[in-house]
Amino acid sequence: MNVAGMDIVLRDVDEFLARRIRRLAEARGWALSDALLYLLEQGLHAYEGETPGFDTEEVDVLQEALAALQSVPDDPGYALIGRIDSGGR
Repeated sequence: MNVAGMDIVLRDVDEFLARRIRRLAEARGWALSDALLYLLEQGLHAYEGETPGFDTEEVDVLQEALAALQSVPDDPGYALIGRIDSGGR
């Protein structure tokens, strides 16, 4: 695969992993090299902590929602939802 003038060679790829990559490429109608490039890019995003697929506004909203959830006090009552009080029986 040629990436910005750089050739990348994968050796000793596990057969199960290779089949998964081939299935993805076939399902999306991509060349194998395009699928590998896509997977490499998405893996780097995940590893670096980026959020591919979300724009800046969506990330901000998600972070605000998570912060709001963290400020909700613990309530032992939630653990009882859906449980029947036997009344000591």
